Amino acid sequence: MSASGRIIGEFRNVRRPMRLLGASGQLGYGIPAASFDAGIARRPDLIGCDMGSIDIGPAYLGKGEMATAPEATRRDLRRVLRAARGLDAPLVIGSAGSAGAAPHLDATLAMLRDIARADGLRFRMAVMRADIPRALLLAAIRAGKVSGFDGMPPLTEDEVAAASNIVGQMGMGPFRRALAADVDVIVAGRACDTAIFASLPALLGFPVGLAMHMAKIIECGSLCCVPGGRDPILAELDHDGFTLESMNPERRATPTSVAAHSLYEQGDPFTMQEPDGTLDLSQARYDALDDRRARVSGARWRDTTQPTIKLEGARKIGERAVLLCGSADPRFIAQCKALLPKVADLVQGLVCEDRPPDYTLRFRVYGVDGVRMIVPQDEPPPGEVFIMGECIAPTAARAAEVVRSCKQFLLHYGYPGRLSTAGNVAFPFTPPEVSLGPAYRFNVYHLLRVDDADALFPVEIETV
Repeated sequence: MSASGRIIGEFRNVRRPMRLLGASGQLGYGIPAASFDAGIARRPDLIGCDMGSIDIGPAYLGKGEMATAPEATRRDLRRVLRAARGLDAPLVIGSAGSAGAAPHLDATLAMLRDIARADGLRFRMAVMRADIPRALLLAAIRAGKVSGFDGMPPLTEDEVAAASNIVGQMGMGPFRRALAADVDVIVAGRACDTAIFASLPALLGFPVGLAMHMAKIIECGSLCCVPGGRDPILAELDHDGFTLESMNPERRATPTSVAAHSLYEQGDPFTMQEPDGTLDLSQARYDALDDRRARVSGARWRDTTQPTIKLEGARKIGERAVLLCGSADPRFIAQCKALLPKVADLVQGLVCEDRPPDYTLRFRVYGVDGVRMIVPQDEPPPGEVFIMGECIAPTAARAAEVVRSCKQFLLHYGYPGRLSTAGNVAFPFTPPEVSLGPAYRFNVYHLLRVDDADALFPVEIETV
């Protein structure tokens, strides 16, 4: 019998709290060894790891590459795999390889197989792919079953064709099927982070609302603590609530810090929409058990009547090059908002001559408007600014041409009150122009209405 079968059989015969270890908020960036070992010493019933996010932007989904370094990723995978096999506990990994598309999932699986061969490990593994077939998506668009959100325009067939990879976020259903198939390890493509942890308790009859609320918190590790961090966190779930405890003794899960985590990635702190239903936190309670542990209860769950799958896709929009420079000249800083567009116009005239522009060039002035979308009126200028000019063009050579021309003419552009002709800006290093490679944008960020959300994510079983 494999790990999930053992746990399912045990909980069907004995009613006790379930211990779940959130080992990593994003696998591949390193797991603090001491706190992970402390968590394993508590003998969790499941070890879960979220491995991906859209926080890293569209490039990794578009390119089919991991955001994490290969050696660090392999080290984290080895740590959690060896620990799970030592405990005979299920290891559940979601959003494999950073973005959860086929190349990310395949790279993760290759690492796990290599680790197993090198360390002499054998296990039964479930794999769930998250890639959405193009033909299915095109048919859904024609049937009016795809809608945009967060300001995205309607999805077109051209955008589907242009996307490098398109994935859907799977919910609990595929995880529950995999757990019921008697496996040791589950590796999923793009998945809701909550499904990693909530699926096993839900399968065993724990209240889904409590399981979902717990999962939402522990998928981020000890981020819900004071001070927040990425150390593993242990949740102990029963039928009335759950207790949270960071495995780093310096981090405290307090009622306030845990309740505040309900705002994480949510516009409404009382309602969370998932593929399987809605989590209602309006009656949630947060109580201190001691100075390091919080007890949470009261979350409720409503099953959906219309399943939807969140779609994510990215398309290449060109090649990116950037110019990096700074200034401490108060006259330049005071005029840069008006000056930079003039430099851009000058560069366009030089590099385009008699043809229309085939690139975009924009500036961000850090210290003025580089980070904030809305800048307060009448704010006094800072003492120095950092300027990033970004060009996206059809080819790397074209993007480099634009930013190199931009560097020269920004450096020597004249403006009223200028005192020195030696140069307007300073460069932190040379060359100050950097080619960053292909640029991508999210072009698929939509909801797909389906009759059976689980059917999109078949479960494959292999013995490693």
